[in-house]
Parts: sequence; C-alpha cells; structure tokens
Amino acid sequence: MPYMLPGYFCDRVIRERDRRNGEGTVTQPLKFEGQDFVVLKKRCLAQKCLFEDRVFPAGVQALGSHELSQKTKMKAITWKRPKEICENPRFIIGGANRTDICQGDLGDCWFLAAIACLTLNERLLFRVIPHDQSFTENYAGIFHFQFWRYGDWVDVVIDDCLPTYNNQLVFTKSNHRNEFWSALLEKAYAKLHGSYEALKGGNTTEAMEDFTGGVTEFFEIKDAPRDMYRIMRKAIERGSLMGCSIDDGTNMTYGTSPSGLNMGELIKRMVRNMDNSLLRDSDLIPRGSDDRPSRTIVPVQYETRMACGLVKGHAYSVTGLEEALFKGEKVKLVRLRNPWGQVEWNGSWSDSWKDWSFVDKDEKARLQHQVTEDGEFWMSYDDFTFHFTKLEICNLTADALESDKLQTWTVSVNEGRWVRGCSAGGCRNFPGGRYSWRGKGLSSPTGRNLFTIGFAIYEMHGNKQHLQKDFFLYNASRARSKTYINMREVSQRFRLPPSEYVIVPSTYEPHQEGEFILRVFSEKRNLSEEVENTISVDRPVPPPGNTDHESEEQQQFRNIFKQIAGDDMEISADELKNVLNSVVNKREQLKSHGGDVQGAQLSHSSPSLFSPMRRLPMGRPSTSRGTLPCACRPDLTPQTDGSGRLNLQEFHHLWKKIKAWQKIFKHYDTDQSGTINSHEMRNAVNDAGFHLNSQLYNIITMRYADRHMNIDFDSFICCFVRLEGMFRAFNAFDKDGDGIIKLNVLEWLQLTMYA
Repeated sequence: MPYMLPGYFCDRVIRERDRRNGEGTVTQPLKFEGQDFVVLKKRCLAQKCLFEDRVFPAGVQALGSHELSQKTKMKAITWKRPKEICENPRFIIGGANRTDICQGDLGDCWFLAAIACLTLNERLLFRVIPHDQSFTENYAGIFHFQFWRYGDWVDVVIDDCLPTYNNQLVFTKSNHRNEFWSALLEKAYAKLHGSYEALKGGNTTEAMEDFTGGVTEFFEIKDAPRDMYRIMRKAIERGSLMGCSIDDGTNMTYGTSPSGLNMGELIKRMVRNMDNSLLRDSDLIPRGSDDRPSRTIVPVQYETRMACGLVKGHAYSVTGLEEALFKGEKVKLVRLRNPWGQVEWNGSWSDSWKDWSFVDKDEKARLQHQVTEDGEFWMSYDDFTFHFTKLEICNLTADALESDKLQTWTVSVNEGRWVRGCSAGGCRNFPGGRYSWRGKGLSSPTGRNLFTIGFAIYEMHGNKQHLQKDFFLYNASRARSKTYINMREVSQRFRLPPSEYVIVPSTYEPHQEGEFILRVFSEKRNLSEEVENTISVDRPVPPPGNTDHESEEQQQFRNIFKQIAGDDMEISADELKNVLNSVVNKREQLKSHGGDVQGAQLSHSSPSLFSPMRRLPMGRPSTSRGTLPCACRPDLTPQTDGSGRLNLQEFHHLWKKIKAWQKIFKHYDTDQSGTINSHEMRNAVNDAGFHLNSQLYNIITMRYADRHMNIDFDSFICCFVRLEGMFRAFNAFDKDGDGIIKLNVLEWLQLTMYA
C-alpha cells in the first residue's frame, strides 16, 4: 500500500503535541522536510560520499518554474561545489560581516539587506548559521541553517552545489572569492521558499523575522514620530534589525531592470563586472526602448537609480547611527549599506564628500571613514528623512523602543484558520461570521499570493460567549490596524486602558480560506485565549416520572416497535428507519388540545426520515434521498450490548433526543426552508448542550454544510448523533476526568469504525 499523508487535522494535532514537548524552539528546531542534519552527515562520512539533496536537487526546479528556468542562458547554468569553483574554499573568513554580502543575479535585495543587519549581532547570526561547519574538518558537502517560520524554528539542510555561469556564482556572493557562507545561506532560504525565483521580491521585514522570530514595526517616514532618531538609536543599541527603502509605488521590494535589455547580455555583463567592479552609467541605459522599469528578475543592478546615487524600490540596511562634530555643531548621521556592495549615496557625508576635510581626524577614525566602493556610506539624518520613505524595525525582544526603560514583553501565540461559512467572514464591511481571540502581529502563511489582511480590537463588556453579528453592528472597535494590506504580516502598537478585549483578525474580503498566526505582545502580564476554548457537553438529570403509567404516545411506540421487532423486541438499522417513519406518520394524526400536533413532523421535505443518514466515507455528506443501507447503522445511538440492534428502551432514548433536536432546528429555520445556515449551526449546537471551540465548528461546517453553506435537517441530526456518541465514548474512558484518554490501535479502530 502506498504511503498516504495523514490529513490536515491529524497533522495539526501532531504539531500541537510536538510543540507542547518543546519541538519548534530554538534549542529543538523542527527538521525541515524531515531531514536530520546530524544523521545525514554521519551517513555521508561513513560512506565516504558527498551529500546530494534529493528534496531540493540542483537543477531547473531549484531555480524556479517560471522566468528563471525559461531563460536560455539560465539553462546553461552549471551547478558546482565550492571546491570546484576555487581553491581552498572557506565557510567564513575572519568572521561573518556585512561586506561578505554582494548581490548577484536575483532580485532579493530585501533578503540580503536583512542579512547585513544580522551580521551586526554575532549571537543572532550564529543562531541562524550554526558555526560548527567548514570545508575542511569532517567535510561531507552538507550544511544547515535555521529560520523562524510561522511560530516554529526549523532546521534546513542543503548540499553545497551552487549555480554558476563561467565558473562564477550567479546569485549572492562574498567579496572574498573563496568565502561561501552567504551563498549557502541564500540557498537554504530559497529551499525554504521552494526555489530561488521565490526570492525575487519581498519585504526586508519578512527576512528579519525569519532570522529572529521578532516582531516588526513599520514607519512611514513622512508620518514618523518627532523622536524617530532616538527610536532608531535605541534600536541599534538593543540589537534590533533595521531596513529602509524608497517607495517605488508598490508594497513590495523587487529587483527591476529597464525593458529592452537582453537576458544573455545581462548575465554576461554581470560576469564581466564581477569582483565588485563599478558599473558604468552607460550600462544602465536600455537600448531601443523607453526608460520605464519593467518587472523582471535579473539583474537588480538595473533598478531605478536616482541622481543622488540612491535606488528606488531597493532595500538598504541601517547599520549605525552617530552624532559627529562639523564646524562646531553636532550633526546626526545614519550609516546605510547597499546589499549590492556598490552604488552609493553621493551627497553630503558620502565617502567622497569634499567637506570631509573639515571633519576632525579623530572623528573620521571614530566614523571609520574610508573612500571605498563597498556599498556602505554615511548620510545626514535630514537627508535620510528627505529621501527615504519607509523604515522597518525588527524588535528582537519586542522592547518598548519609545521608552527609556528597558521592558520585557509578555508574548502569546495563537494559530487559527479562516473557513468559509464559519470564520471567513471578512472585515467589518461584511458583518457575517467572525473569528475571535481575546487578548500584535498577524500573519497569513499562504505563499506569495497573499490575502489582504488586518484586524480590529473590541472591548468585551463582560461578554464571555461567542460574539454574534449584532455585537459588531452596534459596537465600534477600540483600535484596529491602519489598513488592510496584502502583506505577509500586519502589526501595530496600541495603548489601551485595562480591560478585556477581543481581537478579530480577518481578510478584507469574505469567504477567503487560509491559516493565520496571531501574536500578542503586552508590556504587562496578560491572559490571551481563544473565545469558546472550552469543550464540554451538558448532562442534564432527567426529572422523575411516573413509570407505572404509559402515555398514549408510549403505548403507540411499544405497539409499533413490537410489530416490527418481533418477539425478541430488537430492531436492525433498516427496521429502525421503518419504525421512525411509522411513528412520524402516526403522530401527524394525533390531536392535542389545540388541534393537530404539527410539531411532531420531523421533515417536510423527506418522506423517509433516516434515508439521508447514508454518508460518504469522507468529505461532505451526500444530499441524495433514498433508503438507508443496512451496512450504515445508527451506531451512535445508545445501543449498549454491541449487537448492532436496538431494544425499546434504547430506541425511546434516541427518539426523545431527536424530538429535542428537531425543536432546536425549527427555532433557527425561521424561513421554513428546511435548512439553517452554517452560522446558525454554531448557536444550535450550543443550545443542544454541546460546547465546542472554533476548530470543531470549522470541522462541522466543512463536513455537514452544502456548497451554499446551508445544513439540512438530515445532516443536522447526523451531526448531533455523532457528537452525542463521541462525547459519551470519551467520557466513559475518562475515568479520572482529566480530559485525557489512552487507547491502543484496536480500541481506537473499534471506536472510530463503529462510529
């Protein structure tokens, strides 16, 4: 039998258990794609072979399935190991630093800008890049790197085959020809995302968070607080990562090149201008076309360069802040780095600025001033705020940067899912379903085609239950994200008075399904939990009755049951269907004080009550009508002897349950359509005494609702019968009441197959 994946819900349960056991932490990262670095390396050393990564094989697939792999010259790329590229390859030479990162033939300046920031903090750097790796001692062609990915730390294993053209690295490289840590780190990050091409556009904050697990704040510089320079300086002092960019009219930072440039020529120029040689301005002029930038992937050296030397739509690292004396006055300075390793600011305080002669020699030494084209430069803070439009700060420990006092934040992480018909209700403009947490970062791991996401915060006003639609119609939010935006993460800082709040993350549009993570950072200790996080069932004690006297209904039950069951007074599944429908027909003729007892009619639309209990093995229930196959027994009824048959007492218990559930159904079926919508189902389940969390409501919606998100009476009853039986089975095993049971494989299969 071929191996089959266990399924989403099984995977989720396993993942939650693993997290409780510490997996996914810095000290116990998850093994990406199940690859164990230690085991694989030992195997290669024992077999005296070099590791070849079958999960991310060197070839077209690793480059990407679209532009990169389709280009003629890209198909001529040769994958080589460092020892085939140069003599004496080294992993790190003289310590990893920001000058080791020079951008190659890929639009991932956003990623490289984050690496440059990372090199400023050695402790963080060697968390991402384990330092016990080399090309000499125990070399086996295998390396590994660690990233934070949607709540978990993951260890990514790669081989050291790198794409080359004319024996030169095509993508990221070091300014030392024989240093390879930055190129291998880029490959591991490409593997994490699926291909090199997946890195062609992104935000610096994404990489910053993937390196640190921190939380990022965005600042539009034109709207920045007055003390922005102090905030930036404190961020540098505390090891926070910072990036900045000049807006090019999009929300993403891409590599662009002017249209009209031939791909092959670009690669040849890239190779010709290796070793950090300076590009000529003539190389930036497209031939035979206008100068409007077009979205292509290589090389990023041809992004929109301004006269001042800065590049629009390009990510820079903020690597330092200082105050310098110039002509007797203090000047605030910002040090930036272009990940290309060249193309620098040419204005005041740049490397070749003529007024450096007026700066004291000791000041020059303190600022490490040198005239080299290495991509790093100083500029005044005033020039920085004039030219740059966005600043991104990744707070490693979420310290309150606006405060002079170092503060530690309480962090809670919650995972959720938007499900159509249950929790994918969209923003406030669409007051339907909502998904709520009581309790700043919200991220949606849906790949590059990101939903437009945001969140709102409401005060609970003592409400502990699921918030109905009217709550959102008549209560304004106390705070919310500034905008809904199609980025991987939305975050914002708020100051709210002490109270109990509910955070409602959502997509902008309704009916968009996906998973998300909600992280809440607070300066003081808080209790953050999912609304409706208790799973239980009510067990009302039946009132004492007169057992000596049978009602007319009970007599009819006994007579009909005896006629069908025979002398043994037990019925099969097929006989059960006949009994129930006979009782329905009889009850429709009964009279009460007010006339016909219409409330006893179970289903206006189905002549056979239990014919729709036929269910497919997987997925949503069948909606076709027909007879109940004998193989599909109502096994979740209170049948106690394991014979697969019901006696009168067991049947009567089932009948009373169905009557009570029918009353609930009719209460919500206000238009008498024979259906209730999936949002009403949540309230109906609660009215029946089943108290579930959002994960279970999502499952009910996916399992029992039709494509219009409606649930008919037949599916309604089947859902309640299943809930009743599963709760009863669990409680029978949970002798000590701790909410945990242990089953072996036989016991598990007996329960699930019988259900």
